[in-house]
Amino acid sequence: MPFEIPRITYTGTIKKVTLGKGPKAVTIGGETSYPLYLFEGEMPHPPRIAMEVYDAPPEDWPETVLEPFRDVVHDPVAWAKKCIEPFGAELIALQLVSTDPNGLNRTAEEAAETAKKVAASIDVPLIIWGSGNADKDGDVLRKVAEVCDGMNLIIGPIVEGNYKQVGAGAIGYGHTVIASSPIDINLAKQLNILLGNLGIPDSRIIVDPTTGGLGYGIEYTYSVMERDRMAALTQQDERLQFPIICNMAKEVWKTKEAKASDEEAPDLGNPQKRGVLMEAVTAVILLLAGADILVMRHPEAIQLVREMISDFMAK
Repeated sequence: MPFEIPRITYTGTIKKVTLGKGPKAVTIGGETSYPLYLFEGEMPHPPRIAMEVYDAPPEDWPETVLEPFRDVVHDPVAWAKKCIEPFGAELIALQLVSTDPNGLNRTAEEAAETAKKVAASIDVPLIIWGSGNADKDGDVLRKVAEVCDGMNLIIGPIVEGNYKQVGAGAIGYGHTVIASSPIDINLAKQLNILLGNLGIPDSRIIVDPTTGGLGYGIEYTYSVMERDRMAALTQQDERLQFPIICNMAKEVWKTKEAKASDEEAPDLGNPQKRGVLMEAVTAVILLLAGADILVMRHPEAIQLVREMISDFMAK
């Protein structure tokens, strides 16, 4: 009797979401099986990588990752263009770090103007990521949504504390939202319910489970993402059937292992390779957990992960 590999029966499907506009718009989602289980189901749209751009020159990046962008860090438009050519970015993630009340505390109007300039200068989908301060992000992301009316940006992180304000802006001005919750599947589901009740269509919601870098809590994120996909695909939980984005680069590159110089940590190996490999390994772990979009930073790490995605998707 021939051996037959046991296969799981899936009853759910991850919803499809189209990001951006025009010929370079990107569609994610549509999976009918666990992440990359192509022997059991379909993954019609491969995972995508978004490259980071900051709206202010980074002050704490290690030399390894600063070097490829040194000539453009003072100009977000030039930075975004360099990510696309020569580095081949399919999406750009504009990090509005300058709006942090504990930092430069730039206004919502300044941030929105920067976002509009970057959006107008590129032809790939644009992700707008706030500072992480819920109150300030409520004002900033709402203003960005208004100023970039009709551009189908992807704006976040939206949390329970500001979902009405930002969500209303997304509905009114035609944007996709990033529902962000702190590594907890129940909180993630609750926020998705709130956004649905607010009137945001399922085709305009993606989920951020929040994450840590390699060795810094990524196992918690993996577990939550795993449970999310189990509920979505085998338990027909419609409020968890959304694509996942992982804003991971800043979590990797703030760790001591990625930042320490050879003099500071001679036992950790080549500092030029160390951070790149930490970012690439973190990315692959998140792909295996179900990430549809990875926000990454170093071009060499991105190339490694692109090759891995190509190998994963080959049948």
